[in-house]
Amino acid sequence: MQKKRIVITGMGIVSCFGNDIDEFYKNLLQGRSGISTITEFDCVDFPTQIAGSIKNFDPGIYMDKKQARRVDKSIAYTMVAGKKALEHAKLQEQAFENLNKQRCGILIGSGMGGMEVFTDGVQTLLEKGQRKVSPFFVPYILTNMSGAILGMDLGFMGPNYSISTACATANYSIIAAANHIRNNEADLMLAGGVEAAVIRMGLAGFCACKALSQRNDEPTRASRPWDRDRDGFVLGEGAGVLVLESLEHAQKRGATILAEYLGGGVSCDAYHLTDPRADGAGVVLCIQNALKDAGVSADEINYINAHATSTIMGDMTEVRALQQIFTQPQKIKMNATKSMIGHLLGASGAVEAIATVQTMTTKRIAPTINLDNREADLRFDIPTQAEDFIMQKGISNSFGFGGHNATIVLGPPDKTLL
Repeated sequence: MQKKRIVITGMGIVSCFGNDIDEFYKNLLQGRSGISTITEFDCVDFPTQIAGSIKNFDPGIYMDKKQARRVDKSIAYTMVAGKKALEHAKLQEQAFENLNKQRCGILIGSGMGGMEVFTDGVQTLLEKGQRKVSPFFVPYILTNMSGAILGMDLGFMGPNYSISTACATANYSIIAAANHIRNNEADLMLAGGVEAAVIRMGLAGFCACKALSQRNDEPTRASRPWDRDRDGFVLGEGAGVLVLESLEHAQKRGATILAEYLGGGVSCDAYHLTDPRADGAGVVLCIQNALKDAGVSADEINYINAHATSTIMGDMTEVRALQQIFTQPQKIKMNATKSMIGHLLGASGAVEAIATVQTMTTKRIAPTINLDNREADLRFDIPTQAEDFIMQKGISNSFGFGGHNATIVLGPPDKTLL
């Protein structure tokens, strides 16, 4: 049976470059770095003191101010990104009212959930006792609550839950949301990921893993995927949300189609808590599954938004896996969004999907910055400055602790759909 076609009609973002899609991508094209010294809390005694943090975040009109003060930042980020995605899809006022809310769902994942509310609650318990713990403590730490509160606000009654697969979370969420539409369980889904782990506890945990760059004296040069001098990833935060619709639903309401979701694939390394398989077998399987689901051959792909976190092992493990599938890598453009915004953990796949769609729509590919001394066995075409580029079909990879792998395949809409 022919699969239901799924299109992307809107996107919303909260990032270190702000909350506007065009401004976000403009910064990427300019090769700017959003990494800076952390000023939001004291970390002078930490080995890492830099992050892609969001400064002076204000949810503005997108959330009740009293509620915004109570909730974890991950919830507030989701509310802004989700509502801005609907705005971008021109689903406001009468167009929004015309939606069948019972066939609209939300699938926003998070790797770590409401970390700030959790750590503040533990501190309260230790210092002031059980009676002072907030009644909102449990609801606001849950990974599902971002999508739940957004669903309550919008009245969307379709599928609504969260997925948590570490740094692969957002891609898993996009794939699952698309499958709800394919299975005729929804007409429209808000899908993506959120993370707000740039807090003392989050930073301390990743420092303990020895996963982070310690290039504190050069924050903007710290995230350097595929560079021989890389020393770890840079922690980021934010949210990315895509509006996915069945093609029929989008056409019926006269939506502008930005891109087509062609398919997705997942796999598990079944190997190690944090390290990828050296042979890349899990990544190979994941990408093969995605291409098969999309009905696309490897030869049709001319763009890769790589996971490329700037870690010693991970970067080249991904490259070796990719080079098993794409036998002429020099013909494929590849870049690393994380070189400029850091690693947004559970939100990274959604934000990088947005960057992929923007690459299509602007016909401009963003550079990978800080690639000064590239690895020898890196045969893909990796721009270090923005270039004109026509994407045929592209993939975006996300891999997470626990060995979770997820790849999505995106393409420009057929000219007949525009």
